[in-house]
Amino acid sequence: MIEKIATIQWQGQGKKGQGKISTETGALKQYPYGFGSRFEDDRSGTNPEEILAAAHAACFTMAFSFACDKAGFATANIDTKASVRLAKQGEGFVIDRIALTMIAEVAGIDEAKFQEIAAAAKCDCPVSKALAGVEDITLQATLK
Repeated sequence: MIEKIATIQWQGQGKKGQGKISTETGALKQYPYGFGSRFEDDRSGTNPEEILAAAHAACFTMAFSFACDKAGFATANIDTKASVRLAKQGEGFVIDRIALTMIAEVAGIDEAKFQEIAAAAKCDCPVSKALAGVEDITLQATLK
């Protein structure tokens, strides 16, 4: 089993508070986030949705590459974007949509097989499974 760790340190109240995100690898080390970087246009910090988008794009891309390899197709290049939408719901918020967009170079594969492997990778990657409660997870996969 594999377990990864991230830690948060928060100071202050609500909208005025500021958090710092760190990961065990040091990829994020005391990286700031707060109300401004989550709900406004403050680009000096990150936010949970951006981190979730990165995690989902990374997991899906790796799952797709591994699935292609297993099926006998070599992935040369894969570019994936994940867009996570945070929507107001009642008094709170909900992540109601994640849109994955992938453009990939895969030698010797036809369009039908490419789409089949991409759809399976979207369903099978561990982050997709963890996000099963998200109402709408879409995939637009383009073979280059």
